[in-house]
Amino acid sequence: MSDRLAPVVRLAPAKLNLTLSVVGRRPDGFHALHSVMAPLRLYDRLSLAPVAGPVDTLHVTGGDAGPAADNLVLRAIAAARRAAMAAHGRGASTGLLAARLEKHIPVAAGLGGGSSDAAAALDAALEAWSLDLGPEDRARVAAELGSDVPFFLAGSPALVEGRGEQVTPLPNLTGAAPGILLVTPSIAIRTADAFAAFDAGGPAAPPDPRSTRISSEHLVAELRGGLSGSDLVARAGVLAATNDLAAAAFHLVPGLLQLRRRMSRILGVSIGLSGSGPTLWALYPSLDDARNAGDALEGAFRRGDLEAPGPGAPTVIATQLGGPPA
Repeated sequence: MSDRLAPVVRLAPAKLNLTLSVVGRRPDGFHALHSVMAPLRLYDRLSLAPVAGPVDTLHVTGGDAGPAADNLVLRAIAAARRAAMAAHGRGASTGLLAARLEKHIPVAAGLGGGSSDAAAALDAALEAWSLDLGPEDRARVAAELGSDVPFFLAGSPALVEGRGEQVTPLPNLTGAAPGILLVTPSIAIRTADAFAAFDAGGPAAPPDPRSTRISSEHLVAELRGGLSGSDLVARAGVLAATNDLAAAAFHLVPGLLQLRRRMSRILGVSIGLSGSGPTLWALYPSLDDARNAGDALEGAFRRGDLEAPGPGAPTVIATQLGGPPA
């Protein structure tokens, strides 16, 4: 391992599902998707450095990411090591690594934090070892780690299909980056539970899946044609309704739908859901506008005028669309 490259630091961005259409069930049991995802300027910070010891290690600050042994960062390092040894021979230098992860992205929130951390760990481990993998090998390892992980290799908005392994990069928005307000109740929704509720139908079924797919395809075409940030904000009402897992999330978490409706009344804007939730989002022309809206909501929560499901206060974050700073 090259000391010159250690420690290696990566910023792992959160993601937002601007659209999420469930288009069918695959033979392998996974659901096939048509989703436009975009990175956010909200990110975890990961650093890797050589360590003397029997195993790779992980230290997490800033949030509860679960048991270290189950963390995708350690799994990504192990997967990167196996892939690097297969590509470069068992004599390749893939020394043990100490990982430090600063969490800023809410966990199990529909924002892809764990998947982004895994993609960052895969890339950082290879740099720490001064080794490389071709794009196909990186994509294969990412897909083995989780359905959302391949998206984070793109570094831009992307059309995500299949179960998540088919990623087609899309152009960035033109003009100023929109602001976005994220409200994450203190309750987790497992993606598997959301899909199970979706499959069960009834109140957890999307009201109009055909419309969701059409809206998702339309957004892809607009991004390819050069969509501006202001144009995206103008389409917030349509995008907020373009998530086939929203009904499942509202079914699984009593009070989440009411929170969405009350947020919309207070803020006067459309409110969407990212991924399988529970994070709710609102688009704004600028970061300052998103921050002002966040201040208004936090005041409403403090006064008791607005309640969120979960045992604690919700997390309110104002950020922007776009990847982390260089």
